[in-house]
Amino acid sequence: MRSKLFIVFVLCSLFFVQAKAQELLNYPLDTVNGEEVYRYQVERSIGLYRVGVNFNVPQSEIIRLNPQLRERGLHFDEIILIPTGRKVEAKKAVVEEVKETVVPKDTIVPAETVVPTDTIVVPTDTVIPADTIIVPDGRRVIELALMLPFESQQTKRSGNAERMMEFYEGALLALHDLQNDSILYRLRVYDTERSERKVQELCDSTELDSVKAILGLVYPIQITRMAAWCEAHQVPLFLPFSDDVNLKNHPQIHQFNSPDADEVEALAQWIAQREDRHCVFVDTKEADMTPSMRLLRKKLKAQEIPYSSLALHDLLNDSVGYAVDSFQENIFILHSDRYHHVRMALPHIAKIQVAKLLVSQYAWQRENINMHQVYTSKFVTDTDLTEYDRLWEDTYTNTHVSDMPRYDLLGYDLMREIVHIVLHQENNKQPLQSPIVWESESEQDGWQNTYIQIVEK
Repeated sequence: MRSKLFIVFVLCSLFFVQAKAQELLNYPLDTVNGEEVYRYQVERSIGLYRVGVNFNVPQSEIIRLNPQLRERGLHFDEIILIPTGRKVEAKKAVVEEVKETVVPKDTIVPAETVVPTDTIVVPTDTVIPADTIIVPDGRRVIELALMLPFESQQTKRSGNAERMMEFYEGALLALHDLQNDSILYRLRVYDTERSERKVQELCDSTELDSVKAILGLVYPIQITRMAAWCEAHQVPLFLPFSDDVNLKNHPQIHQFNSPDADEVEALAQWIAQREDRHCVFVDTKEADMTPSMRLLRKKLKAQEIPYSSLALHDLLNDSVGYAVDSFQENIFILHSDRYHHVRMALPHIAKIQVAKLLVSQYAWQRENINMHQVYTSKFVTDTDLTEYDRLWEDTYTNTHVSDMPRYDLLGYDLMREIVHIVLHQENNKQPLQSPIVWESESEQDGWQNTYIQIVEK
């Protein structure tokens, strides 16, 4: 019996390797020193040898682009570069259209560092680092602060740091658009890492005295420290990534992410509106430990909506008869935001004749899933991004790789939100992604973005 199971495991592994070879085109592409590369996020329990086999690239070539791997090997969830074997002709900089020069992609300029003006490229009317000495030509100067964990001092940078960098680049593009003849926006950038001490030192200093709004911060202890400072100085604090922050008695906080409970409520209402439906919760590696899924089951039970649970191994063995209802629409719910945890299950769901819908995650949307899906999202866009992508190319001298969600668009939208709504009390123009709707329980409490969209794909 064990030998048979081993043979099945080997066959499944071979199938997985072949599938990986077909999925390579789904990885984001980038350009490094004139060479085209994949940006690959390392999966769990995979080694350098297997990565080389999957991409058909010698290990020495992977190490050449990622020298840190020579000593320590791969780390789960980190982003590494994989050569495609193709060269890319570098673009020529248009010197005539700039005053000095653009901050290169993947370069973080700490606010406390004084940068010589001949080492930085700033397009006309674009963002100038806060400590660069400039003459604003009589324009009013408004200073803003960006605080995110870029992990710039760490040898191993996580995928989270890549997300922060993309958000930062989008925020810079927003300020590029907002500069005008009467106002100059200057941005102070701080790498807060995971450090409470760094945030406290900023609060205790005079560094932020001229700042009119703060964008960023992720970790609760940092938010608590900075929120107290913002209330004392009447400075708005915008949180782009955190959720379930205590907004009670924190009127300066603006939280973009919706609490899990709000998204669950929106999803439960959508399910309740469908007729003859039956929900099937598939227990993935994360089982049903997530609070949001426990809450969703509770809401379905309260509304007397039938549901059942299906073990992942039963799904993979095509033993699903006990969990589905042949006379109703079956909505499969896979509660994992990591696609690699569930991708082996999707072909088996697709084979089930009575499987109608899949409740998925927005993070999966770059994957090729041939099923009717539904998910909640604040990142939906119907906007023509041609002009925005052209600005991105001109600024960062590369083509933006479409990865979901687009955190650069979130950085762009939130930076414009700060300038239009908070600083100038003007109506913001239509954002690039979903609209932002701020609501507050009372004048003493903080603001929550309440816009949640149900997306069917």
